[in-house]
Amino acid sequence: MPPKYIVVLGLLMSGLGKGAVTSSIMKMLDFYDLKVLPVKFDGYLNYDCGTMNPYRHGEVFVLDDKSEVDMDFGLYERFLNKNLTGDLSITGGKLFSKLINKERKGGFLGEDVQIIPHLTNEIIDSIESISKKKNPDVLVIEVGGTVGDIENSYFIEAMRQFATNHDVTFVCLTYIPELAVVGEQKTKPSQIGFRQLQQAGITPSIVVCRSKGPIEEKTKQKIALFSNIHKDRVIDDSDDYTIYNLPIRFISQKFDTLLLRDLGIEGRRINSQKLNEWKSITSKIISPKKEVRIGIVGKYMLLKDSYASLREALIHSGAFNNVRVNLEWIESEELESSGHEARLNGLNGIIVPGGFGKRGTEGMINAIRYARENSLPFLGLCLGMQLMAVEYARNACGLKGANSSEMDPRAKHKVIDIIEWQRGIRTKGGTMRLGAQKCILAKGTNSRSAYSKRIIEERHRHRYEFNNRYRRTMEQNGLVIAGTHPKDNLVEFIEWKTGFGIGTQAHPELKSRLERPAPIFSRLIAEAVRSSAGK
Repeated sequence: MPPKYIVVLGLLMSGLGKGAVTSSIMKMLDFYDLKVLPVKFDGYLNYDCGTMNPYRHGEVFVLDDKSEVDMDFGLYERFLNKNLTGDLSITGGKLFSKLINKERKGGFLGEDVQIIPHLTNEIIDSIESISKKKNPDVLVIEVGGTVGDIENSYFIEAMRQFATNHDVTFVCLTYIPELAVVGEQKTKPSQIGFRQLQQAGITPSIVVCRSKGPIEEKTKQKIALFSNIHKDRVIDDSDDYTIYNLPIRFISQKFDTLLLRDLGIEGRRINSQKLNEWKSITSKIISPKKEVRIGIVGKYMLLKDSYASLREALIHSGAFNNVRVNLEWIESEELESSGHEARLNGLNGIIVPGGFGKRGTEGMINAIRYARENSLPFLGLCLGMQLMAVEYARNACGLKGANSSEMDPRAKHKVIDIIEWQRGIRTKGGTMRLGAQKCILAKGTNSRSAYSKRIIEERHRHRYEFNNRYRRTMEQNGLVIAGTHPKDNLVEFIEWKTGFGIGTQAHPELKSRLERPAPIFSRLIAEAVRSSAGK
């Protein structure tokens, strides 16, 4: 059958969870064994989000093919349990770059290039090209931003045009506020939003309502009235304990049946095995048997979405171990003063995640030393692994002044240094060591034990590496080089000889899935459970 399309739009404000709704829609269709893929449009004029500050945009998600994409791609992969590719990410920057390059090469000779029809045609061509190349049963298109934004208005117009020649179902996510002083749910903002959407020539087939509490019957009736749909097509998306329960809640409201009917693919039966396995895993998130406390010592704590994949990987590994992982978010700068040990006391494990720049790194090093000297399960990711090497060089190898050249270009012992081929690079976007990289794990190491295989592949995003000039000295003093790149001999994993402490240059959190947790995280939680039992 020709591909079907679902377009997901948002009203009123960002941050409502369009990515979770889009992912849940795809998961419901996946339960019916349909081949489903996402496309994400982002209106910013950056080519991709690789140069964006985490405080501005949240986590930069990296794919196997080296693409730096919006963090919603992490949600898509985690729900679909599938590796995606960068061509599914369409940004304003990519569209305008392509259009201008085309114009400069004479592609529009004699024409004045305009938003309509040239840019909208470019968008439609991109969607059709993806469909032809990937051949999905259903393509789910998430439009970033909010209806009414200038940034996405041309894309919404393109979707209106697209729907005139393709089978398209529009799903709209809106917000239903409830003021405490009034004590009732308010639909007026949504009514205004629907009017804007209808003025753009689009009427939604299904409306998903984000709210704090369950959507009341009278609220459904009002939403249905002003969006021109039946109230059974108004779906409750009120707060839940975990987003992974969302597909199940949607199915209970017959959201899946409505979609299949609108797409013209009725008659398919749900794969009960897939559905029951998903329910089984989510039940362990909601009602686990044990609990552990894991400290995340990082430098972007004001916006937790900076560590979205890390947070989700811990949820996955917690469910795998039937454990609730209680997270302690610790700003690394707080640990740079004396007495920092008290802040770390009582934790069952510590993670130092990735990041860039000098700020807060000494606090991270203090946390790493605390974990090593107190035999506390530890995991260092990217920058966390680099600082694990710095801490060991200083305090176990006696290399005073050891540091990363990123933090101190004049350091006496640059145990972490810029990758040689990075030295001549001057541009910033897409120039780091990115994407899936192979690693050979050494026999007899905790890393090898966690993965249960010799050769692995994890995603990377960095410019600095373990300096192999210090490899012999570090090994002689007890540091374990647990994994290396098969061709470049770059150090990928390091370990402490005693206790459980692993650092990896990779970002294994980026490939963690609810149905397939990252092995290194699952092992960390298992060790944290043992640590808590021994106290």
